[in-house]
Amino acid sequence: MGKKLKMTTGQAVIEFLKQQYIYVDGEEIQFVEGIFDIFGHGNVVGIGQAIEENPGNLKVIQGKNEQGMAHAATAFSKQRLRRNIYAVTTSIGPGSANLTAAAGTALANNIPVLFLPSDTFATRQPDPVLQQVEHETNQTTTTNDALKAVSRYWDRITRPEQLMSSLIRAFEIMTNPAQAGPATICISQDVQGEAYDFDESFFVKRVHYIDRPEPVEREINLMVDKIKNSKNPIILVGGGAKYSNSRDELIEISEKYNIPLVETQAGKSTVEANFKNNLGGMGITGTLAANKAAYDSDLIIGVGTRYTDFATSSKTAFNFEKTSFLNININRMQAYKMDAIQVIADAKVTLKKLLDNLGDYRTNYENNINKLKEEWINERKRLRTIQYDRDNFDPEIKNQFNQNILNEYADSLNTELIQSTVVLKINEIISPKSNVITSAGSLPGDMQRLWNATVPNTYHVEYGYSCMGYEISGALGVKLAEPENEVYSFVGDGSFLMLHSEFITSLQYKKKINLLLFDNSGYGCINNLQMENGVNSYHTEFRTSENEILNIDYAKVAEGYGAKVYKVYSLEELEEAIKDAEQQEVSTLIEIKVLPKTMTDGYESWWHVGVPEVSSSKKIQDAFDLKTEKLKKAKQY
Repeated sequence: MGKKLKMTTGQAVIEFLKQQYIYVDGEEIQFVEGIFDIFGHGNVVGIGQAIEENPGNLKVIQGKNEQGMAHAATAFSKQRLRRNIYAVTTSIGPGSANLTAAAGTALANNIPVLFLPSDTFATRQPDPVLQQVEHETNQTTTTNDALKAVSRYWDRITRPEQLMSSLIRAFEIMTNPAQAGPATICISQDVQGEAYDFDESFFVKRVHYIDRPEPVEREINLMVDKIKNSKNPIILVGGGAKYSNSRDELIEISEKYNIPLVETQAGKSTVEANFKNNLGGMGITGTLAANKAAYDSDLIIGVGTRYTDFATSSKTAFNFEKTSFLNININRMQAYKMDAIQVIADAKVTLKKLLDNLGDYRTNYENNINKLKEEWINERKRLRTIQYDRDNFDPEIKNQFNQNILNEYADSLNTELIQSTVVLKINEIISPKSNVITSAGSLPGDMQRLWNATVPNTYHVEYGYSCMGYEISGALGVKLAEPENEVYSFVGDGSFLMLHSEFITSLQYKKKINLLLFDNSGYGCINNLQMENGVNSYHTEFRTSENEILNIDYAKVAEGYGAKVYKVYSLEELEEAIKDAEQQEVSTLIEIKVLPKTMTDGYESWWHVGVPEVSSSKKIQDAFDLKTEKLKKAKQY
C-alpha cells in the first residue's frame, strides 16, 4: 500500500480538484478553473475551511445567490466549449435547493459543472438540524434529492472513503462528450470535517483524455450513400458542432458541395453569419431563408443537435413526405431522433470523412442558396426601418394590442422604440468580437433571427432550458471565460426582476459586463403566446391594481449597486450610451424602454402548445382547430 495522507473530507475535495486536467487535440489543460461559494450552515466550516486553508491554483469567487452563481459556472463552461469548469459549493436546505433551476439548465444544454451541495448529518445525532426537511417514511430523503432529476450524475457522501470513487465517477461523466452535464455530489456536513487516511495516489495529477470517436465503415458508407442520393440536403448545425470545433469542415463541405447551413440556438456562431451559405437560425425563432430551405429539403443532416421543438417548429418544419434524416452525434440517444440514419461519432472527424468520400457530388441548389439569403437580407433591412406611428402602427403580430393600448405604453414608458430595431442597431454598433448573451422571453427570437455574429463563438444563447435569470449570471461566466472581450447581456425586465444577483458579483470582482435591459413592462413573450392562441391579455403585463402600467427606474437600481448607468429613449442616445459604456471599467446598465408587440414574428413556423379543446371563445376554438390541422402534418416521434 502507498503512503497515506490524513485530511478531512472537505480538504480532500479541494486537493483533488486542483489536480484534474483534460487532454484534447494534443493540448493538456487544467480542467477546474475555480470554485464559486456561498458559505452557510453545512459548508462554511467544512469545504469552506478547506478552501480558506489551501485553495492552491483555484480561483475562488463569492456568489450572491446559489442559482445565480451556478448559472455563471454553467455559462463559463459553455463559453469555454466544455473544456473548463467551475465547481459550486452551497449550504444545506434552501442553499442546495436553489441549485435546481441551474442544474436543469446545465443538464438540458449538456454542460459540465460540478455541484457540491452540503447535506444533513450522516450520524443523524442532532436531527432535525436547522434547514432539514423531514419525511415520516424515509429519513434518507433530503432537499438534495430534488437534484437527482436535473443531474447527469448524483451521489451522496456519508463516509469519507466514499469520496474517492464518487469524484472519479463524476469527472468521468463531465469529461465525456457523449454524457457531459452537471455532476452533483452531496456531502453530509459532519462528514466534511471528518478525517480519513486517504491514499496519496488519489491526489496525484489526473489527466482525462477526450478522444474523437470516428465513424465505422458501415456508418461512412450509409451516410455517403444517403447524401449522394439527395438533391437538396441541408446541414443543421447544433451545439455539438460548436463544441467539436467543426467550423472549418462545415464551411469546406458547404462550399464544395453547395449545401446550405442552418443553425439551432446552440449552434449559432459556429460558422459566422456572413458566410455565403449560412441561412441563419431554423425553426420558430428562425429566418425565412432557413425555414424555406428546411421545408424544401429532401435530407436533413443534423450535426450535434437535439432537435428541440423550437428548432423543428414542433416537428412541422419539414415535409415528411419527401424528407429523411441523417444524424451525426456523439450521443447515441440524440442520433436516434427523427428516425434518422445514425452516425455515432465526433462531428469534426465525421465531417472530414465526408470530405474524403463524397467525391464530385453536387446538390441541385445552383444559385438558389444565394437567392434565399438575399431575400432574408432584404427582409432584415426592412425590419430595420420600422418606426412607431401613433395613429397607424402595425407591429405585424397576430392578436396585437389595439392602437390605444400601444399608445398607452408609449405614454407611460415615454418611448417610441421598437425592440427589433434596437437589436439591429446594437448589432451595427458594438465590436464584432464582443460576446452577446441572452436566454428567455422574446429576445432569443430576435437574436437568432436578426443578430449577425461575424466572429465565431460570440453568440451565447441558453435555449435548451430557456431559464429566466441566466442572462446576467451567465454574462459573468462568459466574462470569466473570455475576459479580454466586452460582454453584452440582452435581458428583459421580467428576467432582470427574476435574478440579477451576480451583477453585484461582477462589480465586486471588477469583471465588467454590460446589461442591455429591454423594458416593455411585462412578460411580453408569454403575452404574445396567450393572445396568439385566443386568450385575452391576462397577468402578463406589469400593471398596478388600478390598471396603470408600471414604469420602474431600473437604472437607479443598478446605480445603487455602483454600476455606470444610462437611460435611452432614441437610437441616437442608444449609440452614445454604448460607445461610452465601452470606455468604462465598471459594469454598466443601459435601460431601454421598448414598446410591447415590437419583436419579430415567426417566419413560416408554428409552436405546439396546450390550446384548450373546450372554450366559449371563438378565438380559442380557432386556435385549437389550427393546432389540430398542423398536427396532421407533424411527425409524432
